[in-house]
Amino acid sequence: MPAVHVLNGPNLNLLGAREPQTYGTATLADIEADLRAACKMRGVDLVFRQSNNEGELVTWIQEAGAQGAPVILNAGAYTHTSIALHDAIRGAKARVIEVHLSNVHAREAFRHHSTISAVAEGVILGFGPRSYALALEAFYPANIEKKKR
Repeated sequence: MPAVHVLNGPNLNLLGAREPQTYGTATLADIEADLRAACKMRGVDLVFRQSNNEGELVTWIQEAGAQGAPVILNAGAYTHTSIALHDAIRGAKARVIEVHLSNVHAREAFRHHSTISAVAEGVILGFGPRSYALALEAFYPANIEKKKR
């Protein structure tokens, strides 16, 4: 069965409580539950992880790349700083869609730069938790017959 890896970076474990005016009130568990239901409907396995540690994210990207599984990546603050994540995506030939809950371009200037965008297939931002669902739809459309990926 095909799979998708959803990888979440630092502080995303605080969703629902952290700055709800920016990130909303949905928790990471809420996002996971919604994605799990959407994956089940598509016949896709979901690997859903969160870490505050850059090295763990690198390892998980490499694992997904080795399996040929696409990655939905919300790297949190590492988006703006991590050459290691950039290199892991490129080195593992991982198919990645970068997601953000908020519109980072409407926020502080330091959030406008991404080290990941240059090696990602696409970027989805500003749609809250729906950003994840849109990325899943890009990898596994619900409205067409399943294709071997």
